[in-house]
Amino acid sequence: MYPNIQAYDRGVMFNPDGRLFQVEYAKEAVRKGATSIGMLAKDSVVFIAHKNITDPLAVPTTIQKVFMVDSHIGATYSGMVADGLHIIDIARDSAQQHRFVFNEIKSIESIAKDLASYMMQATQYGGIRPYAVSILIGGIDEEPRLFEIEPGASFLGYKADAIGSGKKAASDILIKEYKDNMPLEDAISLGVKIIKKISETKINSENLDVGYVQDGHEFTILEPSEIEKYL
Repeated sequence: MYPNIQAYDRGVMFNPDGRLFQVEYAKEAVRKGATSIGMLAKDSVVFIAHKNITDPLAVPTTIQKVFMVDSHIGATYSGMVADGLHIIDIARDSAQQHRFVFNEIKSIESIAKDLASYMMQATQYGGIRPYAVSILIGGIDEEPRLFEIEPGASFLGYKADAIGSGKKAASDILIKEYKDNMPLEDAISLGVKIIKKISETKINSENLDVGYVQDGHEFTILEPSEIEKYL
């Protein structure tokens, strides 16, 4: 035990063991968030996200977990809602500013790097806290791409990935059942099946968000009536 342990606990500074407590706390907040899944499919990228609606009086359509970032890019998050919505807006700004200046789409990896750089600032300065959110962002530029950015601001590319409370269980299933170049319909079905299997609450079309982007088409978010056939 170190004599001034609270100093490391309250700020974004390394303790003598090389740990950043505030970043670890942010990661714990993500682990308590609803599960979201992203997958690369044949010429497409798919997102499936559970909306953990605990208030019976809440209107499900006012809660969103899958977002269009640009015509060729989508994203989902897990963790604190306000942090997630803010980071999604940062991703949109990055994509739109590039379009405005260069009149071309921005690569998914470049936007992922922008988000990681933005989130990293909250791990370096006193008086602010790390963002308690992990982001899955993916789409199609030269090929389908999917990245995760976590609270410590590191990012990594994936074929398939899960974030949130069901990350381990969902990842175990993905390792066994995910296949390269899966048809779009099969990828959506697999994602919905995983959410249903690991969720502690009943999954229906009102508490599930599904979105995808196919090569040559804009990002699409399914309506509840369209999700029904996968349940």
